[in-house]
Amino acid sequence: MKFFTKREQIVILLLVIIVVFIIFFNLYNKNVTLNKKTNLEEITLDDLEEIDEEKPKDENEAEEIIMVHISGQVYKPGLVQLKNGSRVIDAVNSAGGLKSEADLDRINLAKKLADEEKIYIPKIGEDNDIIDEVEISDGGSSSNSSGNKSNKININTCTKEELMNLPGIGEVLATRIVEYRESRKFNSIEDIMNVSGIGNKKFENIKDFITVK
Repeated sequence: MKFFTKREQIVILLLVIIVVFIIFFNLYNKNVTLNKKTNLEEITLDDLEEIDEEKPKDENEAEEIIMVHISGQVYKPGLVQLKNGSRVIDAVNSAGGLKSEADLDRINLAKKLADEEKIYIPKIGEDNDIIDEVEISDGGSSSNSSGNKSNKININTCTKEELMNLPGIGEVLATRIVEYRESRKFNSIEDIMNVSGIGNKKFENIKDFITVK
């Protein structure tokens, strides 16, 4: 009977160990793959819906904000930020509410607003030629029309308060405009840039809201 030498026995032992390791490794990988598959199968439709609900909203799905300019018979005239789909009543509330002399018969508080819209709340008995109404009683809208004369204020005759309703015009600039026109008349809207503190950029912001006629 032939016996293996010591060196041969070591080689055989190493081969057996390698074969056992390979078999064990394959069984382990197969078990891991099976577990992963099982875990995936256990995820229900409800789980997927919950995961989807937890995802943060995309930037495009974020709530849209609009900005409108409100003036006239409100306590805090100026620019207000509102949610898209807001109505005139929301702008009025953001501007501190209506004054007692506001003419409710010439505005539509239920009207939906658009970005960059101009709202004017008229005073009872106020002349239609110098106001830009939000909604006249027959349902026609006159808001946000830069070419409509009623949307503009006459910088030669308006009050300081009306000037302060213009975008970017505060009390200091409104006072300067009034002082300027006391010594000379504005012959064109571009003349307002002769007033200290009103440059090209500020003029671009207010030119659609002013007139000299």
